[in-house]
Amino acid sequence: MLLHKYADGLTLLDISNYLNMNYTNAGRSLLKMPDAYIDRWIAKEGRGPGKWSAVWCVVVPPENCPMP
Repeated sequence: MLLHKYADGLTLLDISNYLNMNYTNAGRSLLKMPDAYIDRWIAKEGRGPGKWSAVWCVVVPPENCPMP
């Protein structure tokens, strides 16, 4: 539900902080969610080169099409 509120996505660190959850457990939970995916990668601030964070999003299913 958290990722539905943030359509642009959140990093694993953001998700674990919002949910007050262990970072590792949050990551394991995301990997088990069939509707969660990595949308893009962003550079971590204040870290060395080559350090990236995944931005996670969820698939929002569309409404059923109305009958003609």
